[in-house]
Amino acid sequence: MVIVLHGGPGAPGYMAPVARGLEDSFRVIEPLQRRSGGEPLTVARHVDDLHEVITKAGKMYGPALVGSSWGAMLALAYAATYPAMAGPLVLIGCGTFDLDARAAMKATIDKRMDESLRIRLKRLPEEFPNPDDQLKSMGDLIQPLHIYKSLAAEPEGESCDARGHHETWDDMVRLQSEGVYPEAFAVIKSPVLMLHGTYDPHPGRMIQESLKPYITQLEYHEWERCGHYPWLETSVRGEFFNILNDWLKRNLPRDY
Repeated sequence: MVIVLHGGPGAPGYMAPVARGLEDSFRVIEPLQRRSGGEPLTVARHVDDLHEVITKAGKMYGPALVGSSWGAMLALAYAATYPAMAGPLVLIGCGTFDLDARAAMKATIDKRMDESLRIRLKRLPEEFPNPDDQLKSMGDLIQPLHIYKSLAAEPEGESCDARGHHETWDDMVRLQSEGVYPEAFAVIKSPVLMLHGTYDPHPGRMIQESLKPYITQLEYHEWERCGHYPWLETSVRGEFFNILNDWLKRNLPRDY
């Protein structure tokens, strides 16, 4: 079984093309993560929700977790909390785990912006008073900064959860500042594959270097002319699915 984990946080639905690309070889589940509600969302809450999905599946061997961006971070957090329950991990465009990597990402995005985009972003609060609509519109505006060239398909996604996004990300940053992550990943024994594009504003090599001391089995594959969403990039889409499928077949039991 393979579980695909969307990013954001709070941006459900956009991993649907990845799920479709794996469904001929595996049973695939695409859980939509909890939205904000009565209590603030935390990394631990998302981990517990994922654990419930996995335990209800009733498999003796942990499923593969294929996460994109924040979803990759959630996969690592889950495997650190439940190392015996986690199967192989695939980190696609993984998020950052230190201040230097985040600063490099922000600098790259800032460099790619033109003045017209800056003006449009500043006007979003006036144009979209609803925070969810505002976050969705911001994502749509900056998405081209994360993609190298032609899209192989139109991006997919459901409505955004702005409150859930901020609550979850703030908690992840807190855990990093307190030294919990990435140190907690040292207990992970699952095979781990990191897939990254050189055009992705998230600095892949820096993120790999921050994880490698704690995840010595980490494998890293990088593409030129590829951004944050390899499955949308015409130049690498086919190779992305070939590598992903082959690696999962090698690292999951045959009955999966």
